[in-house]
Amino acid sequence: MSHLERRVVIITGAGSGFGRLIAQKSAARGAKVVVSDVNGDAVGETADAIRAEGGAAEACVADVTELEPMRALAHAALDAYGAIDVMINNAGVMPLAFYADHADAAGAWSRCIDINIKGVLNGIMAVHDAMITQGRGHVVNLSSIYGNYPVAGAAVYGATKAAVNFLSESLRQESQGKIKVTTIRPTGVPGTALGAGVINPGALGGILGANLPSFMETMGEVFGPNPPAELASPDEIGYFALDPEIMADNIVYAIDQPWGVSISDLTVRASGDRYMI
Repeated sequence: MSHLERRVVIITGAGSGFGRLIAQKSAARGAKVVVSDVNGDAVGETADAIRAEGGAAEACVADVTELEPMRALAHAALDAYGAIDVMINNAGVMPLAFYADHADAAGAWSRCIDINIKGVLNGIMAVHDAMITQGRGHVVNLSSIYGNYPVAGAAVYGATKAAVNFLSESLRQESQGKIKVTTIRPTGVPGTALGAGVINPGALGGILGANLPSFMETMGEVFGPNPPAELASPDEIGYFALDPEIMADNIVYAIDQPWGVSISDLTVRASGDRYMI
């Protein structure tokens, strides 16, 4: 039995990556999904793919950095399905760079703050009253292991994810018994497009430390023409890099729970990754 049957799930950043996968997997378990992205064509493709498989999906264009479009997204879910059971604040960017890179990074850092912090806050505000009125709801916020501890090369990105942790825990405390809150802290998932936002690849050294050389060498093997099974297979203890499907499966696991059960914090790692935090 799926606890997601007939639940209404909103997902931001659903035009690609985790967002699209979570939407598809939730719909496959019987959820009614409302998918949102700033890219209208991409989010339309997500909704079309779900409907083609017999699922229920509505697509909305919304910029998470603006509150009114997020409120409109919430209203669209209520109009279409009469409730908002789960809100997944998934949209995010990762402009890793050192302070010395500020001339190139300043604009991306500003957008990172708007999307990663304001986007989550706007998502919470957009659904809060409806969930309280319903008497139950579930907010899922995408953080990162970068929010666990400050490291060189991730000052701004890590700060935004630490802010997500604070927003999540405060919401949990304020709304116990009415709104469940889950903080998701992905590790490196190279198969998503998130890495495209990295400004200085050297900034990866902050989270890898002395493991950086072996990490880069292993990346070449895993994503080369003949990846060794001991690194590429999730059935092997040396599994190196999470497939986005696995991360999405675990996010769906967190929301596919009885109303009385809250998985409040979830980190999923590849057992052979090289990350230091």
